[in-house]
Amino acid sequence: MAGIHITDIESAINFWRAREPSLDGVSLPSSTRALAEVYALLIYYHETEADEFSMPAKALAAWQTWYETTPDTPCIAICSTSQGDELCKGCGRTFEEVQLWPQMGPAEKRATWRRITLDATSWRFNRYAERAAESRSKGNLL
Repeated sequence: MAGIHITDIESAINFWRAREPSLDGVSLPSSTRALAEVYALLIYYHETEADEFSMPAKALAAWQTWYETTPDTPCIAICSTSQGDELCKGCGRTFEEVQLWPQMGPAEKRATWRRITLDATSWRFNRYAERAAESRSKGNLL
């Protein structure tokens, strides 16, 4: 079971802040407030992940709305796992992650995205970075 990383919650907060700015500069709209409460608890308890199954419904819904604006898959259509590699040179996912991607939930997908982004050695982050950016801008779900 994957948790929702604090950086994703922060990104979702920033998404909602841009989408629904505070009218008076002090009070927060409900979606931003719901996410901010989860974020504050993570900070208070020195945690880095929130359990998606115990998150308040309003916060989870706000996070999922943000999640829907992110690219679904890191694939850049250069899959070396089909050639027998355990780790794809193109996107950085393991063979198992590539195979199970359609069944994975949003938190599991984001955990994989986080891992491959932190690693940043796959071709999507260097040799074919422009191809990954082009796929994102066209909305391709490779």
